[in-house]
Amino acid sequence: MTYFGFLALFIGIPLAILAVLHWRDARRGKHLPPSLATWQPAFVIGAHVLVALIYTTPWDNYLVATRVWWYDPALVTGIVFGWVPLEEYTFFVIQTILTGMFYIYLARRLAPSASDTPSSPGQARSLRIGGAAMAGAIWIGSIVLLASGWAPGTYLGLEIVWAFPPIILQLAFGADIIWRYRRLVFFTLLPATFYLCGADALAIGSGTWTIDPAQSTGITVGILPLEEIVFFLLTNTLIVFGTTLVLAQESQTRAPQSVIDWMARLSSKPAHAQSQTDPTLHKA
Repeated sequence: MTYFGFLALFIGIPLAILAVLHWRDARRGKHLPPSLATWQPAFVIGAHVLVALIYTTPWDNYLVATRVWWYDPALVTGIVFGWVPLEEYTFFVIQTILTGMFYIYLARRLAPSASDTPSSPGQARSLRIGGAAMAGAIWIGSIVLLASGWAPGTYLGLEIVWAFPPIILQLAFGADIIWRYRRLVFFTLLPATFYLCGADALAIGSGTWTIDPAQSTGITVGILPLEEIVFFLLTNTLIVFGTTLVLAQESQTRAPQSVIDWMARLSSKPAHAQSQTDPTLHKA
């Protein structure tokens, strides 16, 4: 299976299905709940695509350059930027779009209730501090793992070292907001991760790309290495947490006004266009 063939089959088809579902929602007048209607979804997904490209490119180039994983030259176009083929950059983009579109589709159907909100500002702060501290401890542990020089922990350690700094920031900023939307987060994150893991297993089985057994733990689910499961869980977490925090009304009261104004200039929707107020909101 060529890399572009994999992308067309396992990402292109679900994207087409989601496009039809979004079109049908638009025809039926189904919109995001007021608490998530602060920015245009296309703008938010596009911003995440840009961040994914910028943040992932150096890390993924390092993985390929150090042979943590490699691809079959016969199954790609041969167009390479750095050490990584064009198809891999395409994957960064369309995975972000796929998970983002799935999130938006579910967000129109899984609005939170008042009971989903932390009961007090103190509880909200505890969620933010505790969530960031736990993620920070895992990140430090991954640094120790890499520093130990244990080769089988290389890929796993590199994944956590790369992904956890933005996750720590997301939790420190809005773990309580993520908790409020936990049903939406869960029902986006789990199916998207399972689906991409299944597709990845087929690609590995067909030889489209290969994970270095010397730099991975050897723990597998079927033929799928543990590290690939962790990769899709982490990347989808970044997308889902980020989308939740950017869209949520609560975030607009916490983010610096300069950031809100900058986003407003980039987006076709004014920063304060959302005039409806969600009665379940609690400032923390």
